[in-house]
Amino acid sequence: MIQTMRWFGPADPVSLFHIRQAGATEVVTALHDIPNGQVWPRAAIAERRRMIEAAGLSWSVVESLPVHDTIKRGDLNPALIQAYGDSLRHLAAEGVRTVTYNFMPLLDWTRTDLDWPLPDGATALRFEWAAVAAYDLHILRRPGAEADYSPAVRHAAAERFAAMTAQERHRLERTIIAGLPGSEESFDSAAFLRAIQSYAGVDADQLRANHVAFLNAVCPIAEEVGITLVVHPDDPPFPLFGLPRVVSTADDLDRLYAAVPSPANGLCFCTGSFGVRADNDLPAMIRRFGERIDFLHLRSVAWEAEERCFHEAAHLGGDARMIEVVQAVVELSRVQRRAIPMRPDHGHRMMDDLHREANPGYSLLGRMRGLAELRGLEQGIAHMLDLSPERAVTQAPHAAAQEPVA
Repeated sequence: MIQTMRWFGPADPVSLFHIRQAGATEVVTALHDIPNGQVWPRAAIAERRRMIEAAGLSWSVVESLPVHDTIKRGDLNPALIQAYGDSLRHLAAEGVRTVTYNFMPLLDWTRTDLDWPLPDGATALRFEWAAVAAYDLHILRRPGAEADYSPAVRHAAAERFAAMTAQERHRLERTIIAGLPGSEESFDSAAFLRAIQSYAGVDADQLRANHVAFLNAVCPIAEEVGITLVVHPDDPPFPLFGLPRVVSTADDLDRLYAAVPSPANGLCFCTGSFGVRADNDLPAMIRRFGERIDFLHLRSVAWEAEERCFHEAAHLGGDARMIEVVQAVVELSRVQRRAIPMRPDHGHRMMDDLHREANPGYSLLGRMRGLAELRGLEQGIAHMLDLSPERAVTQAPHAAAQEPVA
């Protein structure tokens, strides 16, 4: 695997200097200051590359180039498609070969607690379904929301809301809709409710059709310039606030690649997102969709006893079966003779990170620990298979040159 870490640009509290010392050879980044739907200028991309290379690192993966919600709602606005294509052309001209995006309506990844205490004194990100219901039913007051929650969850949400202070209610609202690092949009509750209403009539089948239409419009451009578009799975992988999600399961992926067999239609395999669902067999999915995988997010979640509740576990802990996952990646790399970019995702806040600023989920030491553990795991598995990492992989031929998976 090519070891990378995510970097949010010059304003990121974690510097390129620190990322290099953590053992990464590349960063994945984006031009987060450019609004959705606008062209990424080649000069700005070149300047970002210059900064990265001056720190002794490389950049081949963008995370992310957002898809405008107008497109997700089904309007292939020609200006938006043109802007997306121009951005792809500019990125390719500056050496980027993999571009990440998602097709989640309105919200990107969602959590309800950004500093959930762990027994060892570190903190983790957490998702609690009753907290989502408390916000949806009692703060947002979305019409018809009651139908989306079981009686037990509605009861727990009512108790939860009644016990919260005004400050706690505000913090929950901000955590859910204000925009986490890398998120594409930020709302207040009134704007969020209006945005939800703009998706009226867009069910899962329609959203899936809109996704296919988008890919049919942009994959020819990506093929032309030698870029693979890798979709990030839904996080969490189930509907939220009445909005559908369609990149959550192996069946979703089968339907996506059958509909758009273009070799430029790839996958960012996130073990944390897919791993929230117990019906997703992560090692089997890597073997099944391996030719589509051009980027890896490796993290683990721990399922909790309550309905749809989980927290971010240590990278080698939780319920991701990370040893089996990495073995599947090592075997894939051996067969295909390519190294896949990987980043450790959503590290704990621990040690000195507890006392300094960091983007939620993107602390330095928690991710450095994860990167070191994953690096050691990969090398140990390669040795177990009597295959050194140097022999296991070579520089990846671009996935767009490979045979598509039907």
